[in-house]
This record gives sequence, C-alpha cells and structure tokens, in this order.
Amino acid sequence: MSGNESFAVAVIGGATAGAEAADIFAKQGFLTVVFEQNKRPYGKVEDGLPRWHVGLRAKEYGTIDAKLGQEHVHFVPATKVGRDFGLREIAELWGFHCVVLANGAWRDRALAVPDAEKWVGKGLVYQNPFIYWFNHRHEAGFQGAVFQALDETIVVGGGLASIDVVKAINLELARGALEQRGVHAELEELELRGIPRELEKHGLTWHELGFKGATLFYRRRPEDMPLVTLPDGADEKVRAKIEKTRANMLEKATSKFLFNVRALRAPHSLLVENDRVVGMRFAVTRMDGGRLVQTDELEEVRGSQVISSIGSIPEPIEGVPMKGELYGYSDWDLGRLPDFPSLFAAGNVVTGKGNIVDSRKHAKYVGQHVRDHYLSVADGVRALEPLSAAARDALLSRVKARQEKVAYRDYPSWIKAARPPEFV
Repeated sequence: MSGNESFAVAVIGGATAGAEAADIFAKQGFLTVVFEQNKRPYGKVEDGLPRWHVGLRAKEYGTIDAKLGQEHVHFVPATKVGRDFGLREIAELWGFHCVVLANGAWRDRALAVPDAEKWVGKGLVYQNPFIYWFNHRHEAGFQGAVFQALDETIVVGGGLASIDVVKAINLELARGALEQRGVHAELEELELRGIPRELEKHGLTWHELGFKGATLFYRRRPEDMPLVTLPDGADEKVRAKIEKTRANMLEKATSKFLFNVRALRAPHSLLVENDRVVGMRFAVTRMDGGRLVQTDELEEVRGSQVISSIGSIPEPIEGVPMKGELYGYSDWDLGRLPDFPSLFAAGNVVTGKGNIVDSRKHAKYVGQHVRDHYLSVADGVRALEPLSAAARDALLSRVKARQEKVAYRDYPSWIKAARPPEFV
C-alpha cells in the first residue's frame, strides 16, 4: 500500500487542518485529493490572521505548500463543495474510501441582539469581512467590501481575534495620523514597536492626536478571557496562574496598542439613530462562583461603529445536519456525521478554535485515526477493499477534468502564479 495509491481520500479544504491530514495520507501512499474553495490554500492564515504577522504567515505558507505539493496529493483549487459539487456526490459517487471535512469556519456567529442582521452595513460590522478587508485592501484590483478603521469603535468579543480587531483599528489610526504629518510608518514595524514608542519618536502622544481609540467589551472578567487555554482538570493553583497570565497579557496589549477594555458587559441591544447604528446598550454582568450572572442594569455606549467579534462558525452544506450554529456531529472527537458513514471532520470546523496549533493538532489526531483504523486492512471493524485499477483511473479522470476546468496543471506553477502579493 506504500506508494501505489490503493486507497483514496478526499480532503475538503487545503489550509492548516486540510494540509496536515493530506500530509498523513500522502506519506502513506494514499491517493489524496484536496478540494480548495479559493485559488490559494492558505485559508484563515491568509484571510483571518492580520497581515502584520509576516513571519508567521510566510512560515505557514511554506508548510502548507510543502504538504500539498508532494507526491500523491492531487490539488483541486477554486472548487467549493456545496457550490461546484455536492458533498454527498464526492462522498458516495467519486470512488473515495473516505472524506475528511476540513473546510474551517468562515461565517461569523450572529450577534445576539434584536434585529442585528438588519443593521449589517449600517454601522454594524462583523469581524471576518473586516479582517479580510484589512489584509487585502492594498492589493491591486481589490473588489471586496470596504470598511473603515474609525475612532471610538465598539468591539464586542473577548478572544484573541477580538484583540486583533481593536489592534488593527488603533494601528490604522496611528499610522494615518503619522502619514498626515509626513511620517511613513510600516504597519509591521508599528505593530512590533507599539504605538506609544512610535509616537514618542516623533514627539507626539495619543492624547495630542485627539484619539479615544477602540474599546473592547467583554461579558466576563479580564482573567476569564481565553487568551491562554486552561488545561482540562486544572486545579485551583493552575487556574490562578492561568488567570494571572491572561490578565497580564491583556494589560500589556492595552499599554502597547492603547485600546480600552470594558469587562463585565454583555451586549443587550443596538442604539440606532437616523437609520444607522450609533452605539450599543450593554447589560452589566457579574461573576458568581464561576457563573456569569446578568443584572438588570443597562449601560448605554455611543460609538462610531460596532464590530462583532464573538467567534466563527461553519457555513451550512446541503445534506449536513445542523445543531444550532454548528454541524450536528454524532462524534465530536472525530467529527463524524450521521448519514455520512465515510466522513470525518478536522480542525476549526469541529473545534471552533481558530488558532493554528489547535487546528493542526486536531487534524493530526483525525488523520492518524483514519490511516491506522478506518483505512487499515487489519481493522477488525471494517476492512475496505483497495481501489481497482479501473476505479482509480475513473477517479483520477474526474479529478483531472476539474483541474483542467480551472486551468490547473501542477502545484508549483499554480502556487507561484497565485501566491499572495507580499510573497511574489
């Protein structure tokens, strides 16, 4: 089985989780087909990780390229499952032994206040399109939605992604103010040094510029903010240490990027005037023995816009059952779905955690399970028959037809042409 592509696996999504799973299968000699919805396979590394992370992005691009460019991986770009092909079609008709769903979480969780969706684009903004604009707006021919980094932006959230949003706003405010004074500051350098140091270098202060900055509103305490993961089964000593680390991280971020934090505030309703969002009402909360309690006290906060950064969820796929905002998994460890016996899911589409380490870790766990148990000939539960030569040829013919339709020849030449502008 090592090298003859006797077993075939479809991987839906080519970013961190998909590339990790594909690497495991390809190294085993499985015929591995990676369907990627975009031209580039970098997913949230490119579109969700703010662009000041130059070194990390370059490293991850290289890691993904190495995994997807190897023998036995058949890359199919610009192909979205649910749009170009149905998931059930791929899972049941193409000839794959199994499918690994690694399509991530691209949809923002809805802000839970009355009529929120009515005000999107009218002062209410969601994190994912905002960061996409922030990362790509400088590209020639950019045609996406356009946003603004406005002073006194209200950001609702509490995780690392929401801190990226308030940082992005204040960095843009500082950079714009310096540009008006004839000083060009590179975003990456400004993020590295921090706003106070850069302003001091030019004899300026945040107060003198007249900025109040963005404010992050969080429903729990600063020490509850999930900036560092609390290990399962942590005792009180470990918990206290983690909470102190979280609070210190937040304090360092606020001093370096000058954003504000209002803790113990849960979104209640939007403030609307003249057909536009002009702020938000927050319910004051408190913690009682580790439990969040919402009081009857309301606080009205006015701002230039509201950005919701409360997490990302998977996009619905026809035929996949939903349980609330998430896929209705019957097995959350392996991302199993009822009515799809040959399907597994890996990465952020299961964990809900957008960071690279967690996505890769979960994909490795799922990929190894599929390799060692589901596709193992010695698996006492289900021994799958290897592909016949005719079945393999038929599958590869389908793959090649789609590749030709999107003008794909080979991974090195494709990715060279499609590489993000900063790496061309």
